[in-house]
Amino acid sequence: MSRTDVSEVKSSHQTELYVGVPSTCLPIVYSPEYNITFMGLEKLHPFDAGKWGKVIHFLKEEQFITDETIVPAREASEEDLLVVHTRRYLSRLKWSLVVATITEIPPLIFLPNFLVQRKVLRPLRTQTGGTIMAGKLAMDRGWAINVGGGFHHCSSDKGGGFCAYADITLTIKFLFERVEGVSRATIIDLDAHQGNGHERDFLDDRRVYIMDAYNRYIYPGDGYAKRAIRRKVELDWGTEDIEYLQKVELHSEGALNEIRPDIVVYNAGTDILDGDPLGGLAISPQGVVKRDEIVFKAARSRGIPILMVTSGGYQKKTARVIADSILNLHRQGLIGEEVLDGAGPSTVPVMMSKSVSSGAAIGAM
Repeated sequence: MSRTDVSEVKSSHQTELYVGVPSTCLPIVYSPEYNITFMGLEKLHPFDAGKWGKVIHFLKEEQFITDETIVPAREASEEDLLVVHTRRYLSRLKWSLVVATITEIPPLIFLPNFLVQRKVLRPLRTQTGGTIMAGKLAMDRGWAINVGGGFHHCSSDKGGGFCAYADITLTIKFLFERVEGVSRATIIDLDAHQGNGHERDFLDDRRVYIMDAYNRYIYPGDGYAKRAIRRKVELDWGTEDIEYLQKVELHSEGALNEIRPDIVVYNAGTDILDGDPLGGLAISPQGVVKRDEIVFKAARSRGIPILMVTSGGYQKKTARVIADSILNLHRQGLIGEEVLDGAGPSTVPVMMSKSVSSGAAIGAM
């Protein structure tokens, strides 16, 4: 399909998420708004709803970042969200019962929705905005990390598993619509759970190649969504480092050899860690660090921009492991060096319109 086919051109809405970023900033996106704290309700879910701030704290302690070098995330607006989500779905989030079901925090049912919006959904919208921003930054700088995000169980019209917004789908759709030269994307999803949200969204979209490695026995077990996976790595209970890392390397390299994308979106869940109450795998902290290094090397050695999101991870030690992994990527020369080289603003053109399919739901199920 030609990009100049007038019948297929749509005007992209005005967004505040594709803002210019000073070259003095690292392409690491975060906001204190990510962290969910409200009357202790966040403690009723195994997710550490403050882990994102802890990651930043550890990175500051190691003097890798400062407040001045972080890119502050912005909240995704309703118009931003409608690039993927249906109005019907967004309207349903105005019911506290629906949000309680998606986030698996039952007491939210009893709270007025304005509080649920402010204390739960706004942080998730800010993380979603952060992922979209990081997608553009990855194209500008060659890499980017959103310290939050990775809501891979949410599709255009259904949330679940603590995922209320489809940030991965949104990020890829924004890039397809707005950034010249982005027409193919690869998702490498290494969270312990199957990424059924983005899989449902991209089920019939051949521009998006999905590799997914997950514990085959746990949530969500979405057989319909599995049809979208081009490279499926189903793991058994208690899989350990050696087997896991061999499979990650084999399949990451294989995926990028099979089709060269314009961007890799890497869902780097740490719920693969041994002892995680939901993941059921047995990967050591060192194994997680090595896993991330393998994926970044596979992309960076080919000159493919990579965006990392942090996704699931349900133990107190998770934040430290994420920070250690980011520090290792820097030590290995896989991130950070372009700031030292004085990288300037993007040379990747952003378009206000592009030949795309409808900006509404992608393959809503």
